[in-house]
Amino acid sequence: MSQPLLQPIHKETSLMKPTLLALLLGTTLAAQAAEAPTYQGLGADSVSAATLEKFRAKALPAELSRKVQSVLDLRAPGAGILSPDGQSLYFGWRVTGSAQVWRIDGPQRFPVQMTGGEDATNVLDITPDGQWLLLSRDRKGEENPGLYLQPAKGGALTAIQHLPGVQTFFEFVSDDGRYVYYRSNDEVRDSYTFYRYDIPAAKKEKLFERKGYWSIIDHRADGSLLLQKAASNVAAEIWAWSPSTREFSAVIGQGEAEEHDVRFGSQPGEFFVQTNKLGDVRRLYRMVGGKLSAITPEGKWDVAGFALDKPKQKLYYSVNEAGYTKSYALDARTLKPLKLPAFPGADHVSIAGGTRDGQRIIIGVETATAPRSNYVLDWKSGKLTQWVLPSTPEIDTRQFAVASLESYPTRDGAQIPMFVRRPAQCNPAPCPIVVHFHGGPEAQSDAGFSPYAQLFVDAGFIYVEPNVRGSDGYGKAWLNSDNGAKRLDVVSDIEDAAIYMKRAWAKDGVVPKIGVMGGSYGGYSTLFAMTRYAGAYDAGVATVGMSSLLTFLENTAPYRRALRVAEYGDPVKDREALIKLSPISYIEQLKDPLLIIQGASDPRVPVGEAVQMYEAAQKRGVAAELILFADEGHGAAKRENQVASIGHTLRFFQTYLQR
Repeated sequence: MSQPLLQPIHKETSLMKPTLLALLLGTTLAAQAAEAPTYQGLGADSVSAATLEKFRAKALPAELSRKVQSVLDLRAPGAGILSPDGQSLYFGWRVTGSAQVWRIDGPQRFPVQMTGGEDATNVLDITPDGQWLLLSRDRKGEENPGLYLQPAKGGALTAIQHLPGVQTFFEFVSDDGRYVYYRSNDEVRDSYTFYRYDIPAAKKEKLFERKGYWSIIDHRADGSLLLQKAASNVAAEIWAWSPSTREFSAVIGQGEAEEHDVRFGSQPGEFFVQTNKLGDVRRLYRMVGGKLSAITPEGKWDVAGFALDKPKQKLYYSVNEAGYTKSYALDARTLKPLKLPAFPGADHVSIAGGTRDGQRIIIGVETATAPRSNYVLDWKSGKLTQWVLPSTPEIDTRQFAVASLESYPTRDGAQIPMFVRRPAQCNPAPCPIVVHFHGGPEAQSDAGFSPYAQLFVDAGFIYVEPNVRGSDGYGKAWLNSDNGAKRLDVVSDIEDAAIYMKRAWAKDGVVPKIGVMGGSYGGYSTLFAMTRYAGAYDAGVATVGMSSLLTFLENTAPYRRALRVAEYGDPVKDREALIKLSPISYIEQLKDPLLIIQGASDPRVPVGEAVQMYEAAQKRGVAAELILFADEGHGAAKRENQVASIGHTLRFFQTYLQR
């Protein structure tokens, strides 16, 4: 027998007596949960170099590699940040194979590359005098970014802070341009301390430290700060704090399991609040004296986000209408609507930011058949100018399949929305199907431009993206329907998708073959589909997915653990539910081909989750494959690894689903 890829750590796996556990979960499942070895550790150091070498991605067939490469060249730069005078735009782009920062000095000018190398680098802000850029840089997908300064005209980076194993997050630049505010878990790994960095003096000062996942969400010219304390991935408390007086006061959300996003208003004592506290959907409110007054109309769709310009003269917000984005503008004082340009046929219109004086804003526009285009709107002149052009080399994207919004029924009568892209024809019929479950789990699949989906459509697959219960965008009840042990009641949405498609999309009595895939929580959904619902899908590709919710919670990064417990359940209190919700608990049912893809440096889902699932599948004699990226984290960021991940996913499904 081969040696295990990770050294097992044998420990007690249940706080309950086996007899009671057996009654709750069934004798076989309980025995597996009690006896299965687990692992310990996080990051690339938790797996041997020999294992990383053994499971490195193999070379793709040349033609398949070329197809994936061509699809990756269909891209648009990031929305970006305008210089204070509005004459330059700084944005992120992956042209070099990794995320780097670029500058363009005027509409549709030739871009200048500002940063380089293999480490992913992003632009965060620019100082009010236009002299310095604030940049974030991460290594190997570890999600332990550093914070840097760079001259706005280009040049070497100066580190404000970049420490191994430590997260350093930018908050804001003071209005006088002297101070950079940031937070870091350099003192305690599961909590954040606030600092202020003096640019001229090149010195830092500690401002604030309290237990919890804190961040700064707004500030005033007088130095007062608006702080958010996250209670879960969505719920948060909001506090006001003054660095000068040290006064700390509650604003909203204390002791509540509700969503709150807040900004200082344009008037003293006024706040703008986005929350679903008073209904099923998120709305935007004006709050004075603790009283909320609705700004946006009552409806069935969430306000997806909002922002004020820096002078707090204009209020922008977007609405998520069933996976399509519409944006609006209001006068921040009178709350009267302001007219934005119309973009007929757009799937998504979003406001990305603007100049500090509020005169110019960036508008991103995306359709089903073209990458996002970025425009700059000048409020003073009313002029709309396209600044950055998307790239579509050698491919006519006008021929891309447009996603149709459909639904499928569940066993308990719910209707699950899904976006479906179909090939023009299938030979032979029926087309095989690939079902892609999104991550999060609070994320949402939406409409718009998707070269990734088109790659599968071009290969002859129907590409389906469901928004199962627990997805964002459909109200609070839908979003919270899978929290904790409640997930047991709705996780069958995964199987019901396959049941419906086999029945409704069969042709002449021939049932289509169906594959399942996803990343992160979508990877977990894939593993659950292939084990607990074995036989529903004919092949699966799980990327950075959890195979055991227990070992995941025990080994994930400390800063994430508390937030994920609120979503999945407590390892002690909800232990039985977590065992029942873990794909590896049903490993004896696994029978169909499975490909597992994982980054070794992943701080969210430990590499051990992939290794233990692969080893268990091997023992079952299942056709299983494992790909480990030694230099990646929670998903592939480098181009060569993206090509390998996408290419092997497509290869795997072509092997096992196409007749």
